[in-house]
Amino acid sequence: MKGMVFTELLKMAEAVMGEEAVDDILDQLDLENDGSYTAVGNYPCQELFKMVTAFGAYLDMPLDDLQRKFGEWMFSHFAQNYPNFFKGKSDALAMLDAIENEVHVEVRKLYPNVELPAFETQRPASGELKMIYYSERPLVFFCHGLIDACIAYFGEPASVTMTDRSVDGRYEAEFIVIKAA
Repeated sequence: MKGMVFTELLKMAEAVMGEEAVDDILDQLDLENDGSYTAVGNYPCQELFKMVTAFGAYLDMPLDDLQRKFGEWMFSHFAQNYPNFFKGKSDALAMLDAIENEVHVEVRKLYPNVELPAFETQRPASGELKMIYYSERPLVFFCHGLIDACIAYFGEPASVTMTDRSVDGRYEAEFIVIKAA
């Protein structure tokens, strides 16, 4: 997993809990890198989940909720650091629809070895997007947070319905995004 995800998780945790609490938690975990990550490095996904679990326990926050908050945090990072991905996107549905065939294509050019989730999208009706998420990582709720933040970024109210269809280490979720009338 790209180090940028790790560094952003640590930034979010420090903003919420403080640097001292984060350092104390990292000291208690058995991490290959002792909690030191660079944005350009690649690290085992299990390390991220160890940290998320420990931060969730410290905050007394369900892991699904923490993943959603982290997804919202990451979206802000993407919007700030990758503004070209947002050019020409008129609304959240256009942005979400472009993730697999535009954004991920560009990300793979920048980072050829990156492991990304896959998305299928459909437009069943005007103002509606069906998005199916597939991944080898249990980040369904992280994805939900990214979607929520995308909607907020474009400032158009919409509802999001998620159906988690994950089974036996294969993670899949269907998101239905409907713009408010």
